[in-house]
Amino acid sequence: MPQPVDPCSLPLEKKAALLSGRDFWSTEEVEEAGIPSIVLTDGPHGVRMQTGGSDHLGINDSVPATCFPPAVAVGSSWNPDVAARIGAAIGREGRALGVSVVLGPGVNIKRSPLCGRNFEYYSEDPLLSGVLGAAHVRAMQEEGPGASVKHFAANNQETDRMRVSADVDERTLREIYLPAFERVVKEADPATVMCSYNRINGVHASQNRWLLTEVLREEWGFGGLVVSDWGAVVDRVAALEAGLDLEMPASGGAGDRRVVEAVRAGELGEEVVDRSVRRIAALAELPKEEGEFDAEAHHRLAREAAAECAVLLRNENAALPLDGSGRLAVIGVFAEAPRYQGAGSSRVNPTRLDSALEAVREAAAEYGQEVVYEPGFTLDGSGGAEELRRAAVEAAAGADTAVVFAGLGDEQESEGFDRDHIDLPAEQVELIRAVAAAAPRTVVVLSNGGVVSLEGWHDEVDAILEGWLLGQAGGSALADLLYGRANPSGRLAESIPLRLEDNPSYINFPGEAGHVRHGEGVMVGYRYYETVKRAVRYPFGHGLSYTAFETGELEVEATGPDTARVRVTVANTGQRAGAHVVQVYVSTAAGPVRRPVRELRAFAKVALEPGESRRVELELDRRAFAYYDVEASRWVVAPGEYLVQVGESAAVVVAEQVLVLEGEERRLPLTVDSTLGEWFAHPEAGSVLVEMMGSLLGGQAELGEEMLMMVSSMPMRQALAFAGDAVPQAELDRILALGRGGA
Repeated sequence: MPQPVDPCSLPLEKKAALLSGRDFWSTEEVEEAGIPSIVLTDGPHGVRMQTGGSDHLGINDSVPATCFPPAVAVGSSWNPDVAARIGAAIGREGRALGVSVVLGPGVNIKRSPLCGRNFEYYSEDPLLSGVLGAAHVRAMQEEGPGASVKHFAANNQETDRMRVSADVDERTLREIYLPAFERVVKEADPATVMCSYNRINGVHASQNRWLLTEVLREEWGFGGLVVSDWGAVVDRVAALEAGLDLEMPASGGAGDRRVVEAVRAGELGEEVVDRSVRRIAALAELPKEEGEFDAEAHHRLAREAAAECAVLLRNENAALPLDGSGRLAVIGVFAEAPRYQGAGSSRVNPTRLDSALEAVREAAAEYGQEVVYEPGFTLDGSGGAEELRRAAVEAAAGADTAVVFAGLGDEQESEGFDRDHIDLPAEQVELIRAVAAAAPRTVVVLSNGGVVSLEGWHDEVDAILEGWLLGQAGGSALADLLYGRANPSGRLAESIPLRLEDNPSYINFPGEAGHVRHGEGVMVGYRYYETVKRAVRYPFGHGLSYTAFETGELEVEATGPDTARVRVTVANTGQRAGAHVVQVYVSTAAGPVRRPVRELRAFAKVALEPGESRRVELELDRRAFAYYDVEASRWVVAPGEYLVQVGESAAVVVAEQVLVLEGEERRLPLTVDSTLGEWFAHPEAGSVLVEMMGSLLGGQAELGEEMLMMVSSMPMRQALAFAGDAVPQAELDRILALGRGGA
């Protein structure tokens, strides 16, 4: 058998063909170079493998696969182990189905609750998103298939997503929208990174050299392949030069021809083509197998994971868990026809599907509890609403407890469009209020991919269980939670506002005239709410349990000039086994930039038996204290005081300790364009400058404080222009030489 030839020695036409898809889901094969065709397929929460006619919007059927809880649910688990177990199972299924790359996970930030694709993303916080995303990628790739972390970058809305320019300052990009990708790249080494559709500050992500080469490869050390989102390439030659390797899907040869023409015309170096060809060849070495997977075992895993993802928001008078006594009314069509995943390209064809109604009936049967069911409303809002509501209210009035299953359907939220509001459908709100007025006790179970408002009915119900979208086993998991066979341990990965208008992105979302301005800067989600003291219905990190936890002694010690170690004791003081999330935040005013009042910097989920306590140790690395200095183009830890806080949520701090860090002095070279205030702050040049200015103002020995404040914002250049020839050149040269050392 002949040895494969070096792929870079292939004819230019064949090399160009390797850099775009063969069809919708696979790449080209080059037999003489030993490069097989590989299959890439939609992921994040399950394998969407299409074997018939292909489409991008989830219209056609796909091969059955386990539909695990989507990222919106996994984010609320706050548990990297949950993300890893799901990632590993998806890897096993991908390998069994002959898939080389599973597209996911999505680690974009939930900037606005209106984003139609929020169900596919973990959190409004980059640390939480990055830790969970890295765990998913590592575990999946250990099973064989490569991952494609997406959508790189600043893809935070569906409105005009193919072309909108996300206009974001660099500090905000570095601190909010890029860190999750950075963590996944550095800690999990994904096989591919998928670029997004949108532009970033006017430049398409697919041809943004700063993003794809300078940041991703040169700064972060990414060595894998950059693939386009399907149809994201605008200019194939510009994209190649910027660092995008593989255009998907097939372009009918148009992109290939443009690449060949550009090389032959001297517009594009063939070495650029060869660079991407080598990356394609390396990707083709990923295992491609076919076989079977244990569907039943994966369904059990999906159920366990789902139970850990739901968030108990409210539980007045211990309404939950249900004790199996009395009569139970189950109300709401979602109990029978579950909403368990989002709509769009990630839609998975589940191997089976559990309904909450059947699972509740099975659980109730163990107690001999009677269960009645009424749909209460229709998914499409069609007629008969009053009759359906009347029947539901009658059932609730005759029961000891009513459980209302409410939420959003595909018509209200989906990939491809953003929501206009965060309200539940009006007929569901009316139903909840009517049931709450009739039933002795009312529990609401929510199924939604994006945050929904709880206003107008929150105070009228006894308990609220936020189920998000829990995958194919979500119905059984909800029954486990309702009856206490599982103890809720989810925590909110995003804030639930009192009003949509309170969200920091409200004024600028989704933009206009082809641009969306991220005017809130780093003040995204809880960072904004806590900084401006804006009340929310439930804060980031909130979640209740059927047991109780106490936070004990907090110890914080510096382990270096800009690192620290946190130790804290957590105890389960209740009567049930449960899991608690230790949330460590850092608060500081150190440094020259505006900082959020607190930011999540470490977390751990701890399972404890009743009466058990544990000492938890967490490391705070340099980035836990740093801000991104756009002038120095690097991360800086300012010297000063830092308050390390342990919170039950972003809003409720239960322990804190001051930490003083040496950090580093920020010494930027001073120039004639630096302000006088910056010059005054220089340890050596400042006093010389003040003395010189005093002499210019009539020989005064000192300048008054008021005068110094008045001129501090003036650049040195303007001050020199006003002074004319009054400053001797030798004196000026001496001051400028001192300033080159930085201040």
